[in-house]
Amino acid sequence: MAKSAILFAAASLSLLAAPALAQTPANGARAAAPYHAPKNGWGQPDLQGTYTTATITPLTRDAKYGTRNVLTKQEADSLEQATRDQVKRADEPTPPEATVKDLKNADCGADGISGFNCGYNQGWKDPGTTLIDLNGEKRASIITAPANGQFPARVAPTGNAQARRAPARGRTDNPEGFSLGERCLLSFGSSGGPPMLPLMYNNTYQIVQSKDEVAIDVEMVHDIRHIRLNAQHGPAAIKLWMGDSVGHWEGDTLVVETLNMRPEQGLRGGSPNQKVTERFTRVGPTKLKYAFTVEDPSVYAEPFSGEVAMNITKGQVYEYACHEGNYALEGMLAGARADEAKSAQAGAAKTGGK
Repeated sequence: MAKSAILFAAASLSLLAAPALAQTPANGARAAAPYHAPKNGWGQPDLQGTYTTATITPLTRDAKYGTRNVLTKQEADSLEQATRDQVKRADEPTPPEATVKDLKNADCGADGISGFNCGYNQGWKDPGTTLIDLNGEKRASIITAPANGQFPARVAPTGNAQARRAPARGRTDNPEGFSLGERCLLSFGSSGGPPMLPLMYNNTYQIVQSKDEVAIDVEMVHDIRHIRLNAQHGPAAIKLWMGDSVGHWEGDTLVVETLNMRPEQGLRGGSPNQKVTERFTRVGPTKLKYAFTVEDPSVYAEPFSGEVAMNITKGQVYEYACHEGNYALEGMLAGARADEAKSAQAGAAKTGGK
């Protein structure tokens, strides 16, 4: 072969190899293979374990981030450091001269908790100090869709829906006028779910599997979710706390569809027709990705979705005692009756007892 032909062939091979070489990282490392969960005795992906969802990532996104849900390292570091500083400040001893109206270390404003005595000081809380981390991305909000990280527009209620949302009686007329959290039936917010969302404390869950069911022990208000596998939903007329959850496996992912939730429980005013679809996927030895989509066309103009990291935690789920030794609900009802009696007496005095 002529020398020029040899040079041309060598150059051609070099050009063909260039794209492949360009795709190889400088350090020679290869992209990590997708993680696959180990199988349990029934051949299912093993999701069992005790997890925490504690995070400082909010449910909805700060408007300044717009449609960007992945924070830069500088943004994430700043938020997490600010949280650690706040916790350290709030953990300082209470000054001995402080009264119940002057908890100087409660830092109520920074925590967004208001009211007499701030309701909860730092000793009651455990929201975590880190942002949600999935695929190495620090998240700005739990909600991922709509793209702006906000709840969708609400549909104007009409007819029966409007009557359902309007309270028929005053809040303190009877125990049923109070929220589910105040009544110790379910958590405030949506800790028990679905969807299962983190709160300012008690964010621990234990997942246990059997051949035909996945059970989730929820720390907040000691609820247990029963997810029946490969089953049929019950009658729509029967509404259940936390709904009727039916699951199936799609590869390494547990997909759960929940219908027939009680109307009192729906997230931010959901309807009895709300449907929640959840996806549990083990993405590493110590982490699950929990994704959810809520569809409720009678309340929201479009579905909304979100993602939460469930991280393995040490220890066990402890009992949550709510009404035991708690006289708050009794006191609020008794206080309302006392106010009513006082108002009646005042009215009678003005009319001379007539």
